[in-house]
Amino acid sequence: MSRRRSTAKASRGAKFNPATFLETAAKGRIIVTHPKKQIVFTQGDDADDVIYIKKGKIKVTVISQHGKEAVVALLGADEFLGEGCLIGQPKRLATATTMTECVVMRVDKAEILRVLQDEPAFSKMFISHILARNARVEEDLVDQLFNSTEKRLARLLLLLANFGKEGRPEPIVAKITQETIAEMIGTTRSRVSHFMNKFRDMGFIDYNGHLEVHSSLLSVVLNEQAPTVKAPTAKEPV
Repeated sequence: MSRRRSTAKASRGAKFNPATFLETAAKGRIIVTHPKKQIVFTQGDDADDVIYIKKGKIKVTVISQHGKEAVVALLGADEFLGEGCLIGQPKRLATATTMTECVVMRVDKAEILRVLQDEPAFSKMFISHILARNARVEEDLVDQLFNSTEKRLARLLLLLANFGKEGRPEPIVAKITQETIAEMIGTTRSRVSHFMNKFRDMGFIDYNGHLEVHSSLLSVVLNEQAPTVKAPTAKEPV
């Protein structure tokens, strides 16, 4: 057997690696760099690919028929978006905008369907992602229904700081406005400002050019009693 034939056989027999697949451009998948505040796709665009975030943060928003915008997710490295095309959604149901410079892998619908069918390792990884995302959506719903504004804010800050992934929170690099935070937890900017100031006074967070979240903030989420900080008077429900 020639060396060329031997090499080709070894290549065909190589074990599939999902990480390598998502790191290398090839037929049906390209790597794109987006600057900060650039639209990745717009609500109503054709849903023809799935996007894997290699670096950076992306904000996902929806706009109602009356023009009101709501933030539904903030996604970071190693997360997917645009999976709706795999279940027959012809159009994007949301708009994705970069919050920092982002590097993404765009995988054509046909290509990702092929690899999901042919490569069990990728299927397992992708299904785990979908289940984790679904669990987070359910947690967000429970959070909105049953928790106070204070707890909702504390939980969001911990999630933004990736608390739990590496055992400790990390600085929130992307600049996230209080208006955006208020939209995500269903309250007003003034209430967010009030609790952010209180969290800082209590040593739960720091502002040093960027927002740093400390693990002590977890005590607010775990506290089953009344909120630790009295909110300013407001007509909206907590």
